[in-house]
Amino acid sequence: MLEQIDWKLLELLQQDARLSNQEMAEKVGLSASSCWRRVKALEEAGVIRAYRVEVDAAKAGLGFHAIMHITMTRHSREVVDRFTAEVMRHDEVVECFATTGAMDYQLRVLCRDLDAFNAFMERTLFRLDGIAQVQTHLVLRPIKMRAALPRP
Repeated sequence: MLEQIDWKLLELLQQDARLSNQEMAEKVGLSASSCWRRVKALEEAGVIRAYRVEVDAAKAGLGFHAIMHITMTRHSREVVDRFTAEVMRHDEVVECFATTGAMDYQLRVLCRDLDAFNAFMERTLFRLDGIAQVQTHLVLRPIKMRAALPRP
């Protein structure tokens, strides 16, 4: 169970992972050594999995953003393994979730443009057995994208 100070450290790191240990310690009222030990413990426990850079996809040349809902024809281990392996192989798929409800998977896909998206579809999903339906929803503009966890 995380303590309140751990949540404060996580919040700071999620806002700016480039903060120095000394800056974080000052912001949460810890000594530098105590702050370092807590962050190290969060890393070792797997709470902090990685440090990343948030990239503006459109400014990086990835102007086509879609949410895709996938329904499978069957859920055999072979079909699911083949689908997930294919999803993992392609950088265009930036997120994939197995879901409940009418759709089995939800994918978030980024591509350069519509032509690149069509090429991605033709070389991946259209060639996979076991997919019953694909619904694509174009993202017109992001309203809220949160890279940070909310506090419980």
